[in-house]
Amino acid sequence: MNPGQRNNKNKHIKAARRIITSLGLPRAQQNERSALCLLALLDLTPGTSWANAENPLMGITPIMDWAREHYGKDYAPNTRETVRRQTMHQFCDAGIALYNPDDPNRPVNSPKAVYRIEPAALALLRTFDTPDWHNNLTAYLAERETLVARYASTREQNRIPVDMAPGKKITLGPGEHSELIRAIIKDFAPRFAPGSILIYVGDTGDIGFVKVKKLSSSGVPAHLHDR
Repeated sequence: MNPGQRNNKNKHIKAARRIITSLGLPRAQQNERSALCLLALLDLTPGTSWANAENPLMGITPIMDWAREHYGKDYAPNTRETVRRQTMHQFCDAGIALYNPDDPNRPVNSPKAVYRIEPAALALLRTFDTPDWHNNLTAYLAERETLVARYASTREQNRIPVDMAPGKKITLGPGEHSELIRAIIKDFAPRFAPGSILIYVGDTGDIGFVKVKKLSSSGVPAHLHDR
């Protein structure tokens, strides 16, 4: 790698970290990992101008592969969950990225899960390092709360409601496994296990609990951490 290429890489990574800070993300996301994720979502290779940022659909593994190919950052395979939980979740919560915009009903644990930069964020970032950046950033931040609320509402509409007990309801991520969970609670248990007590329900998107009671009649204690 020649000095010019190294400088271009460092310049983009530093700029991405500045942007993440300017967008108000927590300190835990103001790091190189999140910067590379942002660059990947923009397909912003070293030497490419911000005005030419793109918006490809990318999964976690492709994001990591992209960082290795273009920025020489070789993440171990077990870093995948860190990228997902410590960067991409926060990007989605902040309205910077969209989760499964091509198929909002894709199950939460699907290996086909993808992310894409949010359109308003893309338009903003294309003006980075231009005279319009600061004014555009101010306008974007003023509107972002509305954007985040709108996307959160859409995500909630795609979730599957489950009545666990009178007055107790949770929602599960979309997918066939959640439909099965709801059917077990609603149809199977009353018919084939009358009088049973539901003590745990969970999927990879949400976990709900009802009060755990000791199953003394059977001599089997039920503990909160039992699965």
